[in-house]
Amino acid sequence: MAKDYTTLRDPNAEYTMRELSAETMGVQAKRGGGRDVEITDVQTTMLDGNFPWTLVRVYTDAGIVGTGEAYWGAGVPEIIERMTPFIVGENPLDIDRLFEHLVQKTSGEGSIEGVTVSAIAGIEVALHDLAGKILEVPAYQLLGGKYRDRVRVYCDCHAGEESEPESNAAEAERVIEELGYDALKFDLDVPSGHEKDRANRHLRGPEVKHKAEIVRAVTDRIGDRADAAFDCHWTFSAGSAKRLAREIEDLDVWWLEDPVPPENHDVQREVTQHTTTPVAAGENVYRKHGPRRLLEEQAVDVIAPDLPKVGGMRETRKIADMADTYYVPVAMHNVSSPVGTMASAHVATAIPNSLAVEFHSYELEWWDDLYEGTPIIEDGHIEIPEEPGLGLTLDMDAVEEHMVAGESLFD
Repeated sequence: MAKDYTTLRDPNAEYTMRELSAETMGVQAKRGGGRDVEITDVQTTMLDGNFPWTLVRVYTDAGIVGTGEAYWGAGVPEIIERMTPFIVGENPLDIDRLFEHLVQKTSGEGSIEGVTVSAIAGIEVALHDLAGKILEVPAYQLLGGKYRDRVRVYCDCHAGEESEPESNAAEAERVIEELGYDALKFDLDVPSGHEKDRANRHLRGPEVKHKAEIVRAVTDRIGDRADAAFDCHWTFSAGSAKRLAREIEDLDVWWLEDPVPPENHDVQREVTQHTTTPVAAGENVYRKHGPRRLLEEQAVDVIAPDLPKVGGMRETRKIADMADTYYVPVAMHNVSSPVGTMASAHVATAIPNSLAVEFHSYELEWWDDLYEGTPIIEDGHIEIPEEPGLGLTLDMDAVEEHMVAGESLFD
């Protein structure tokens, strides 16, 4: 049931200098052409996917609803509930202003990074779906149009608990031949049997050799049929990352992802500039400010923002534009449900420097059940829909079936 937020919006209250409401900015409330719409409520529900996906819906007095997704994690629904009074009564077409409004209203609660930004991102994605429906255009049109009709998808692959070179190579072969992907990613932060102390981030010689053997087995098996990236999940020390990157320089590696922890950009730059192996990072920095140094200091060869985490669709577009000034391509990290995946695809079609969008749920049998219509990923690509908004309609029966215990379905 929708809540009554009128008691939380005092029109006589004194606004701070940081308030970005329509009243204080002199924005005209009345608009023609059916665009005089107000937000009435925001609701969330969490699905028990291969991650706990947080879906977000923004409701309006026109009866039009927008659907978005925030990056998974504890606390996001509570933060969205806390932010809802800040945008009730606002026009959902003012996406940039509402984004900044939420950032500034929650600045004391950590809107620089983390779950607060992810919560804002969930609302922002829903606003794009909503605005597209109000204006009767696909979401990519709100971002400047499209460069391509379909977006390449790279499949995040898993070779089981015993992740050996041959098991990775066999899974690469299967995903190419049976599932139709020509872009893959495998994990390198897997046990080798040679570890002495994983906490110190140091790779011994046999460990470096084991990881290089995985890379060699995969790249040899797939040849030129597919591209293959390899993820380290911020696991290694600077010295070990450099040794590993050098060891695989003669192999056809699409990119080596997150070889060192994300906090120290100087170390990231050192690793990247020490090797000819392409290095990707960017999943664990937030908003357009987070990747700035990575790009300015040429600390990455590929930037990898996660759209429902970094701040949403327009913020990802801004990161891509900044990356383009340094001729850096964008490979969107993505562990989302179909909602966040489609949002990433709309951004990927609207930017020139898109490499691919990640798909992390190829082993989840009911992923396609969450929406109506045919599968959105076919032959390793997403065809960009021409329907208004994200062009994705949730199957509410499937959503209800896969909700986390204790969650409620949207109104």
